Amino acid sequence: MLSGTTRPADWPTRGVYFFFEPGEVRADGRPRVVRVGTHALTATSRTTLWTRLSQHRGHLAGSNPGGGNHRGSIFRLHVGAALITCGQVKGLPLSAWLSPEPLPEHRGAEGDCERAVSAYISQMPVLWLEVPSRADGTSDRGLVEATVIALLSRAAGGVDRASAGWLGHHAPNQAIADSGLWNVRHVRDGYDPMVLECLAGYIQQTTLPP
Repeated sequence: MLSGTTRPADWPTRGVYFFFEPGEVRADGRPRVVRVGTHALTATSRTTLWTRLSQHRGHLAGSNPGGGNHRGSIFRLHVGAALITCGQVKGLPLSAWLSPEPLPEHRGAEGDCERAVSAYISQMPVLWLEVPSRADGTSDRGLVEATVIALLSRAAGGVDRASAGWLGHHAPNQAIADSGLWNVRHVRDGYDPMVLECLAGYIQQTTLPP
């Protein structure tokens, strides 16, 4: 889980990550993936795996502990929208949360929602797969991300159902409820089974921390 975690020295610089969620399991009882993501899809991007995960988690300390920035994390935006829609966060219009810029009259309520999102996401277990960049800056991260999302998505034929109580059912974006994932891109795509060989190769090459 990301709660209380600072950047581990043995984590890779680049990769694809997989979030799980308490209470979300597959038919065989194993944890169900609820979000797939990556970062640094352009050759010039300097974003690291840890930077991206910490953006999703929110702040541990500083001037706004427990806060975060959902305008810099689409994952946070989706979770916050679902919390507002189901009534777990009150006093903040959904339109204000989805606004491209903060609205001064809702700043306090937005901060409350950011803290609720941080509390929700920080309790999610997360795994990563090392997918480094090539010498020219290109990588397979986008391909791996899209393939795994399409493979897991209920909207694309995936077998794993979300639980009846899953927060994602309240997400305003119907793609989330339909897919069972906190993703909207690639959830209705097909995938090339040959790409699974590429994925298997990265799994074999990834060295897990002790």
